[in-house]
Amino acid sequence: MGVHKLFNASRPVLAMLVVQVIAAGLQILSKVIIDQGTFIFALMTYRHLVAALCVAPFAFFFERSNAYKLLSTKVLFWLFLSAFTGITTAMGLYYYGLRDTTATYATNFLNLIPVLTFVISSILGMEKVSLKSRVGKLKIMGAFLGVGGALITCLYKGKGFHIGHHVVVQQQHVAVYKAHWGRGTLLLLGSCFSYATWFVVQVKLLKVFPYKYLATMLTCIIACIHSTLIGLFLETDKAAWKLGWDLQLLTILYSGALATAATFCLVAWAVSIKGPTFPPMFNPLPLVFVAILEAIVLGEEIKVGNILGAVVMVAGLYCFLWGKAKEMKELSHLPKAAAAVTVEAATATSQPARLHSAAVVPSASPTHQHHNNAPISGADVEQGFIKRNP
Repeated sequence: MGVHKLFNASRPVLAMLVVQVIAAGLQILSKVIIDQGTFIFALMTYRHLVAALCVAPFAFFFERSNAYKLLSTKVLFWLFLSAFTGITTAMGLYYYGLRDTTATYATNFLNLIPVLTFVISSILGMEKVSLKSRVGKLKIMGAFLGVGGALITCLYKGKGFHIGHHVVVQQQHVAVYKAHWGRGTLLLLGSCFSYATWFVVQVKLLKVFPYKYLATMLTCIIACIHSTLIGLFLETDKAAWKLGWDLQLLTILYSGALATAATFCLVAWAVSIKGPTFPPMFNPLPLVFVAILEAIVLGEEIKVGNILGAVVMVAGLYCFLWGKAKEMKELSHLPKAAAAVTVEAATATSQPARLHSAAVVPSASPTHQHHNNAPISGADVEQGFIKRNP
């Protein structure tokens, strides 16, 4: 009986570990096929088509009776904005940044998304910042540590070391594109800003259309249309859009079925048991998994600067999450009328982009309302979530 109770108590932890392993696998697969010359917007088009098909059964089975009645021009506008910020722009910039750098370097930047969401929410007046309160100090300290970690990662490389027989592995992994660290860094920062904007958009979308599966499916469809139109403008060669029985097809199916549908359900289930601040606690794990896998599989160097930057950013992330958890706890003790005033801000920044929703490359958690009966919404999943999350 004791073993049974222990297993039940550990299931949310095991679910989040599975989510992070899936996210790390997606990063490595994406890096390999992009380096081999896969057209990024073709990848995004097919990925989100598969994601929409995977989420569609849940949307039609659980939400078909009521959700369609709320569809309106206003809802379509927010769905369009969600797809544009969280997938088309954020994921597009992330993939191009991933092509110019490494999977470990790109994954490192995802820890900045909660901090940037906090900054944007504060500028828009959705988040109240108080230097006098302990919560305010924790969040600001987390923000500074996050930015400091990003600066260390960008400006300091340090010595590098390898794991295993890197020479042999590098011969097997031939990249079509050369690394361009300056451009890649700017693209990754742009992606993080776009993801942060997406979380704010999600708060607005939830208010007018609180149906998680249908919102995810429609967001994926809109993003698929975006990617197709932009892709055809950039590349009309049929060869760039052709699919074969290769690693590219495996990555597309993997991202749609596992990094979107499976992680979405796992994160939603974990949130229903442990609350919205539980999944983000596992967000730094993909960075560790990706660094090890990339060093072993692709023969990449592990830089001392990346390790130091990651440690500082993760410290900032946990400091920020600690402040958010205290804020959510304080809100739970307030009268409903008073708590409602700060619900939007708490929701907007409570989930980093583990973006395992369709909108996120890293396979990130969808944004979640912190009410017990409130729905969970996300756009992939690569995030982050969900991710949310590339």
